[in-house]
Amino acid sequence: MGYYLDEGISATNTRHRDGFNRMIVDALDGKIDLIVTKSVSRFARNTVDSLTTVRKLKEKGVEVYFEKENIYTLDSKGELLITIMSSLAQEESRSISENVTWGQRKRMADGKVSLPYSRFLGYRKGEDGLPEIVPEEAEIVRFIYRSFMHGSTPHHIAETLTFKNIPTPGGKEVWTTSTIESILTNEKYKGSALLQKKFTVDFLTKKTKVNEGEVPQYYVEESHPAIIPPEEFELVQAEYLRRKRLGRKYNSKSIFTARLICECCGGYYGSKVWHSTSKYRRVIWQCNHKFQNGEKCTTPHLYEEHIKDKFILAMNQILENKDEIIENCLLLSEHFTVSDDTAIEAVTQEMDVVAELTRNLIQQNSVKPMKQELYRAEYEKLMQRYESLKAKRDALVSKKEAMESKLKFILHYAETLRGQDAITEFSEDLWLKAIDHVTICRDGRMVFLFKDGSEITV
Repeated sequence: MGYYLDEGISATNTRHRDGFNRMIVDALDGKIDLIVTKSVSRFARNTVDSLTTVRKLKEKGVEVYFEKENIYTLDSKGELLITIMSSLAQEESRSISENVTWGQRKRMADGKVSLPYSRFLGYRKGEDGLPEIVPEEAEIVRFIYRSFMHGSTPHHIAETLTFKNIPTPGGKEVWTTSTIESILTNEKYKGSALLQKKFTVDFLTKKTKVNEGEVPQYYVEESHPAIIPPEEFELVQAEYLRRKRLGRKYNSKSIFTARLICECCGGYYGSKVWHSTSKYRRVIWQCNHKFQNGEKCTTPHLYEEHIKDKFILAMNQILENKDEIIENCLLLSEHFTVSDDTAIEAVTQEMDVVAELTRNLIQQNSVKPMKQELYRAEYEKLMQRYESLKAKRDALVSKKEAMESKLKFILHYAETLRGQDAITEFSEDLWLKAIDHVTICRDGRMVFLFKDGSEITV
């Protein structure tokens, strides 16, 4: 006699029930003649799984006895009774699942926040049941945000944390880029919570998908203590979008990366090392396409000291008029049109109409077949129209995100100027907060474009 147990495992499907699967394999191998189980619902709550497994066992002459229902599967009436009882068990699972889902959504609607604490860095469950900050872990989160805003990429931050032997939220040794990106974009670190980002599609398979409007979402502000101040969080989101638009052009080698632009070709400057093996070793910056386009760019190369000195001159010119600039930034934010949401909604509604026309066409063809040439032509026409509308909506959404990002930078830039006096030394932090980009001209002039749109030529 042997025991096969799956302690605490749901029986809605058998895929992850190691004990159950091991028992079936042993039975099919001839090691078991009779399986005794408490009830049909303990065997499996999925009708298909129950019947499929029982039939496999019957073919090998293995009997299953269900104590509660007093059913022997080799009995002539066994399969009918199992079908009935399994269906009832499956409906019981459905009812339980729906009740649990209702309870979870009711908590969300009431603004009650719960986190997966065992895999969530920075918080633990407090005595009141709400998230509570873990000081040591919160410092890691702040380090991630601070490093990102000082130019580091998520990949570089992940490597740094791995090198420092700091465990991941899940307790692993190696950090991944995706984990860092998840932390950088999770609104819960600013003390708010977007609830029901995903939902369970099927209670049997437990399959989940990203919520794209199929079920309600709830956004709760100030639901728990913030690790990252909201204004800093929003600035990180804006920087994250900026780098995403740059794509592979951005890296974390230097604070000057993707910020120095060649007047000749519009490409970015990159760092090069001269005399790398001698005492005359120097790091210079020059156009990445200087010798690649057939026609040589005539913009000069720059030493980092030169860039820093010119920034100090440009920044001090800005600071001489900082009160006026701050006022202009605030006025700009009041009249800033982030996007035409009405246009996005109109395109979305038109997409819904085209989708409905497509469904009707498919249904019409299935009920009363059309000439397939005409059907395919009409179908392609609708699909092209849908894709065109989707591209238009994506462009509008992208424009909205870019404008919202720009506004965040402008407001943060104004706040930076408010507490800043004239500078005598280069500041990496000030460079990152103030500069959008610098255009390097053929004659050596440098045009500094600041976050508010101000230009200073040095």
